[in-house]
This record gives sequence, structure tokens and C-alpha cells, in this order.
Amino acid sequence: MLSSLKRLLNPRATSRGTIEAIYGMIVAQAREPLFYQAFSVPDTVDGRFDMVVLHLWLVLRRLRQVPGGAGLSQALFDCFCSDMDANLREMGVGDLTVPKRMQKFGEAFYGRTVAYDAASADPVALRAALARNVLNSADPDRAAALAAYVETAAAALGAVSGADIAAGTLRFPAPKPQGGLP
Repeated sequence: MLSSLKRLLNPRATSRGTIEAIYGMIVAQAREPLFYQAFSVPDTVDGRFDMVVLHLWLVLRRLRQVPGGAGLSQALFDCFCSDMDANLREMGVGDLTVPKRMQKFGEAFYGRTVAYDAASADPVALRAALARNVLNSADPDRAAALAAYVETAAAALGAVSGADIAAGTLRFPAPKPQGGLP
């Protein structure tokens, strides 16, 4: 446990494996089929990108509350950027176009995280931000289930100790659509 806390306080000591484990958990949760089946998230490249950004934001938000979390946050963001770059190249995007697309990803990431940060304390604003950014809708009521999940996930991540975060052992709760029915 002490070594995990030291890694959190000294981000250079955080292993690449820990960063990849946390990022892998973020991506796995973002790919949870229930989001696309019951939460109205579009099952598209953009919809999946938005879900990765949403879950990355949840973890980065938690890391702001942890002493020394800035280094781990930066490493996670760098891992996200590397993954997006690799995905673009895998999809056949040319070398000259990748930087332009990465800039658009960065703008989308920062725009969404600013919106989620601003809305995180207000359930109505959070539903509106999620409807607009994830569901491509002007109707905040469409995002009620997703907003409830985000609030539950934020609370669950808030209960994870700094040492567990540094060890890469945090987990997201299972998504539950409104009414609790799968």
C-alpha cells in the first residue's frame, strides 16, 4: 500500500502498466453495451468517443481530489491521446491528416470536460450537457438515466482511496437504466 501511495505522489514512478490498466478500464466501461442499448447513446465512432471522454473525465475529476493526482492525470491523458492517434491510423487516416484530427479530438475533449465540470453540481445542467454532448439531443430528459449513472459513478469513484487509484484498482459501477431493468 505504501508503494502505491508513493507512486501516486511521484507520477514518474507510476508504471506504464498501471496507466494502461486504468485506461483499459475506462475504455471497457465506455464500450458497455447497455449504454448503447438502453441509454440512447449512438453506437457510432462519435458515440463511443463521447463515452470514453465521459469516463476519462470521471476519473480525472476524481484525481483532482487526490494529492499528487496531477501526474497520473497527465499520464492518463497522454495514454488517451496515444490511443486516439493509433485508432486514427488504424482506420486509415493519413499521416498529414492525423494532427488535424487530433486537434479536433483535443478541442472536443476540453469542451466536454469544461461542460461536465460546470454542470456536475446541478442535475438539470448535467442532463443538458450529456444530452447535448453524448446523445446529440436538445432534450435533457433523454439523458436522465445517463446522468443518474454519472452521479453514481462519481460517488463510487469518490469512495476509492488514493492508494487504490495509484494501484489501478478503481472500478466503475454497472450501468442501470431507469427503472433498474436491464
